Amino acid sequence: MTHYRERLVAPVLWWVLLAGLTGSAWLVYHQVYGPGVSLPVAAGVFLLGAAALLAYGRLLIAVDTDGVTVGRARLPLTALGPAEAMTGDAARTARGPGLDPRAYLAIRGYVPGVVRIGVDDDADPTPYWLVSTRRPERLVAVLEAARQTTGR
Repeated sequence: MTHYRERLVAPVLWWVLLAGLTGSAWLVYHQVYGPGVSLPVAAGVFLLGAAALLAYGRLLIAVDTDGVTVGRARLPLTALGPAEAMTGDAARTARGPGLDPRAYLAIRGYVPGVVRIGVDDDADPTPYWLVSTRRPERLVAVLEAARQTTGR
C-alpha cells in the first residue's frame, strides 16, 4: 500500500518555451529552405525537446510499506533516519553550500522545497538523501509515520 506518491513533472512554462523554440526553428528554416526542410526540422526540435522534458520530468517519489523510492533508488524503512523539510533559504543552503558531496541527490530546480532524509545504515556511506518535493511537510509526516512503524 502506498502512503505517499508524487511525480515531479516539468513545469508548463517549459513546454511553452519548447513550442516557441519549435516555432522559431520552423520560421528560420522556412524562410530560407521552404516547407520541405522547415517542417522536418521543427518536428525534430519538438520531438527531441519533448523527449528531454518527459525524461527530466518523470521523477517519482513514493513511500510504501517497504520503504522510500525516489527515481530508481530505494531506501528500506529499516535504514530510514530522521527527515527534515526545508523551504526558502534553508532549501537553497541545503542544495548549495550545506550539501554533503556523499549525499544522494534527486533535486529539481523548478521545485522550491526539499526534504533531507537521513540514512541510518552503517554499511551505507550515504549520509542522507536530498529530495525535491512540492509538499515537504506532508512527505516528512509520512516518513516519520513510517519510521514509527519500524520502532526507530
